[in-house]
Amino acid sequence: MFVDSHCHLNFPELKSQIKDIRAAMQAAHVTHAMVISTTLEEFPSVHEMAMSYDNFWATVGVHPDNETLEDGVPIQEPTVEDLLTRAVLPKVVGIGETGLDYYRLNGRTITQMEWQRERFRVHIRAAQACQKPLIIHTRSASDDTIAILKEMGEDARQGTAGKPCAGGVFHCFTETVEVARAALDLGFYISFSGILTFKNAQAIRDAAAFVPLERCLIETDSPYLAPTPYRGKTNTPAYVTYVAQELARVKGVSVEEVARVTGDNYFKLFKGATR
Repeated sequence: MFVDSHCHLNFPELKSQIKDIRAAMQAAHVTHAMVISTTLEEFPSVHEMAMSYDNFWATVGVHPDNETLEDGVPIQEPTVEDLLTRAVLPKVVGIGETGLDYYRLNGRTITQMEWQRERFRVHIRAAQACQKPLIIHTRSASDDTIAILKEMGEDARQGTAGKPCAGGVFHCFTETVEVARAALDLGFYISFSGILTFKNAQAIRDAAAFVPLERCLIETDSPYLAPTPYRGKTNTPAYVTYVAQELARVKGVSVEEVARVTGDNYFKLFKGATR
């Protein structure tokens, strides 16, 4: 049993092929998938996808660097209430994806990215209020990501007075061993994507070797980041098996062990999801 812990099956290029995608998942023994929200505007399509299939689940959140829709109209900036109202709907089991992304500053300085940092705090507050885990996206911003999680009380070693941590997962991990250690110390899981299979990704493989298997998830982030040998093609949840194979190679265990443990980890983290 393989579980794709992060994908975007509501995106048009995948949604239009959902019958074939589900058949490929079944053939590859990929039994469950998490459909991730990136704006409030798209959330209805995310939720519809989860409600349409018994082995799909959903999150609610606004991606860190989303500012406008395809037509240039500004997206709806989320409030805690916006997130909580949607988080109580059936099959919504996580908050995100959220976090920080400084890769494209679009002429700004990092100091001018406070709007992203405040958006991140809004998601953390919502996750703590509803006790559903955070799906963390961090790119070129790991120091601030860790700092804000600590600032907001997301430290499993200490907790927040009168309010337990939400916890969660650092998805599509592309950072160093040091960042992995910091995330683990806070109590977070770490998810690896098809990037793990890329030839130039030795630093990520080093991080994967460091992270205990009991704290690992696997994902596709489809339609993006298809693993080798499909790099450059449209990614689908069926390809999460290639991530599992590489993680097994890095850790020196069987792919069956990776499938079993990462699947168990998924259901431990996302307690609202069922097998």
